[in-house]
Amino acid sequence: MDGWTSAARGEVAWRQVFRFYCGLVFVFLVLPIAVIVPLSFNAGSFLTFPMPGLSLRWYEDFFTSPKWLAAVYNSFGIGAATTVLATTLGTTAAIGLMRLKPRARSVLGAVILAPLIVPVVITGVGVYFLYAPLRLTNNYIGLVLAHTVLAIPFVVLTVSASLHNVDGSLLRAAASLGASPVVAFRRVMLPMILPGVVSGAVFAFATSFDEIVMGLFLAGPTQRTLPIQMFNGVREEISPTITAAATLLVLLSIALLVTIEMLRRRSERFSAKARPS
Repeated sequence: MDGWTSAARGEVAWRQVFRFYCGLVFVFLVLPIAVIVPLSFNAGSFLTFPMPGLSLRWYEDFFTSPKWLAAVYNSFGIGAATTVLATTLGTTAAIGLMRLKPRARSVLGAVILAPLIVPVVITGVGVYFLYAPLRLTNNYIGLVLAHTVLAIPFVVLTVSASLHNVDGSLLRAAASLGASPVVAFRRVMLPMILPGVVSGAVFAFATSFDEIVMGLFLAGPTQRTLPIQMFNGVREEISPTITAAATLLVLLSIALLVTIEMLRRRSERFSAKARPS
């Protein structure tokens, strides 16, 4: 009995140490964000602590500055186009991979997921030398295509995970009832993998919205996105407006994470209902 009590106390102590360690890691990750957010309300003209006062002047500057608004419009426009293209191609690729033999699936899957492994700088250099002769640099089409290359792997991963919950007999039943492949996909498969498709779309948008390396290689003055504008702002002049933009990006990231978590829970509930009792 005493041995069991000592073991239980030791387990509780280790849990407390583990929780303390996790707390330190959490603080280490969140502390830079916790510093940026209050600085965005700084009334002074410099990034200094303690702040001389509170003000919304930098948010006003952000929403009234033509260069910042143009960067926001570019980011949302390029992100939306990338999301549509990457979601369509990534979903199609995931379904195609599912129908291949294991060896071919492994080879093609590694090729599709290569942008996740290869450093973005190397990909950016390769894309630049590929696009330059085709005159796809300094325009929106080239930037969207480059962002799509980086976003497709996220869509493939999320959709492939959802495809494991698809019952193939339902598709065969739809085909036996006269449904074409397109109709079977739209009315049978798509509702079952929809959480994965939407999650992949969210990841694709976040990837495009946050991408800066491809933009530095391919974007011209009129295609500056919000991350590029922030990078140029840090390099040319350190204005507190950057902290306002960073705070808005943090809020957008939180909204995307909440959306992904809601989709994950919905997918789990759907899988539990679909699982035979």
